[in-house]
Amino acid sequence: MTEKNIYVPEVIAGRILVIRGHKVLLGNDLSELYGVEHRVLMQAVKRNLKRFPSDFMFQITREEWENLKSQFVTSRWGGIRKMPFAFTEQGVAMLSSVLNSDQAIQVNIQIMRAFTKLRHLVLDNEELRNEIESLRKETEGKFRVLFETLDHLLAEDAKPKKKIGFTAKEKEAGYGS
Repeated sequence: MTEKNIYVPEVIAGRILVIRGHKVLLGNDLSELYGVEHRVLMQAVKRNLKRFPSDFMFQITREEWENLKSQFVTSRWGGIRKMPFAFTEQGVAMLSSVLNSDQAIQVNIQIMRAFTKLRHLVLDNEELRNEIESLRKETEGKFRVLFETLDHLLAEDAKPKKKIGFTAKEKEAGYGS
């Protein structure tokens, strides 16, 4: 990843994962975005552990890790000894108070924008879903009447029709003899 791409919210949004129902960034990705070694990032977090309650940061389980790795054809993570930490949006915001480099500040701003953009996408999808549901409810009654009328007409066509006009009723045996 080039220095130029680091600050694009879409690139950051692509790294946001959903784990345990939370949108998170893994510590590995954050250290790369911030331009610091992962070890340095985690040391800063451990020195300020009181700032990171479980709803800001949590360590993922081996099962979650295996599930994450299986979602990628080629893993971008090498072998690891410890399971990575996942940082929620609030945890990333708290990192800005722990890391004070210019790059960390700029990246943090872009990460917040990426989280906001994702939130807007979810809301937009929810609005679209509500509009479709409203349209369905609004048109359902109108189409129900149309389909009931069509069913009624088709049911009438299925009944045998009464023949109109003259029909000759002659006995077969007496005819032509």
